[in-house]
Amino acid sequence: MAILIGTDEAGYGPNLGPLVISATTWQVPADLLEADFYELLGAGVQASADPASPGLPIADSKTLYQAGGGLGALETSVLAAAVTLGTEVRTWDDVWQTFAPQSVAWRDQLPWYDGYQASVPQDAALDEIVARGRRFASHLATCDIRLLAMRSVAIFPPRLNALIDRFDTKGGALSFETLKLVREQLATWDGEPAVILCDKHGGRNRYAPVLQTVFPAILPTVVAESRQQSVYRWQDGGQRREIRFSARGETALCTALASMLSKYLRELAMSGFNTFWLNQVPGIRPTAGYPVDAKRFRSEIEPARMRLGIRDAQLWRKR
Repeated sequence: MAILIGTDEAGYGPNLGPLVISATTWQVPADLLEADFYELLGAGVQASADPASPGLPIADSKTLYQAGGGLGALETSVLAAAVTLGTEVRTWDDVWQTFAPQSVAWRDQLPWYDGYQASVPQDAALDEIVARGRRFASHLATCDIRLLAMRSVAIFPPRLNALIDRFDTKGGALSFETLKLVREQLATWDGEPAVILCDKHGGRNRYAPVLQTVFPAILPTVVAESRQQSVYRWQDGGQRREIRFSARGETALCTALASMLSKYLRELAMSGFNTFWLNQVPGIRPTAGYPVDAKRFRSEIEPARMRLGIRDAQLWRKR
């Protein structure tokens, strides 16, 4: 058997709200590491949100979610996948405690999350989630595949700004936090060879320096460094490790599920953020936090921010 880890993020471009990075960890037969899971799982999974298909939709979050379209498809699949882990959530805070517990302390330092709570699921039916999760688990078992974990880290503006100061670029901060999440998963599920699949980070091609920052005991071998894919290998306790940073890396199922989890958590975070500011500035139009609209939103809340004594650094991301 071997370990397969897929990582991806949501919220790289906005000026408001968190950058969320997620990893999904799977145990698979070693001879299936290079398999196309969509073909392998057949009717158990689909790469679109076709309501006529019984398969669980798992795809890049941009395929399954459009702003204003509701969280239904995204929420159904993320929470159904969590059912295979024996996890069922009922509230907004349950989601954070389940998927990103290490981020809760950072989240709770921000005033817009003080006392905020909401029911989950928001736009999907619980019975459908549970039924789809059980069917998905059955298809995984047929192929001798186990979903071991779904974990995330949410980097809110104050911490992201500090990371950007440290690494000079947002891409450097993304790589550092992604690899920390990978390190945590490798330590948790040690004892088997592992392949890690990542989307490219900010278009960069060279990752060896940040790999050695996060894994100081290793000396990675550079297999490839190109615009299409950067690949590194090393040995850890006698086990082979390989990490791939690929353009359009979210086309792999394990990475697509990480993309969906990241987007789901970010949308829940923005829901709490917008609810807070709507209470402070009645009638304000919610924001997704992307640059042009973020400037509009920032200007409209400025009097309330000043009145509440909220520092701009708590709110605004440098990049």
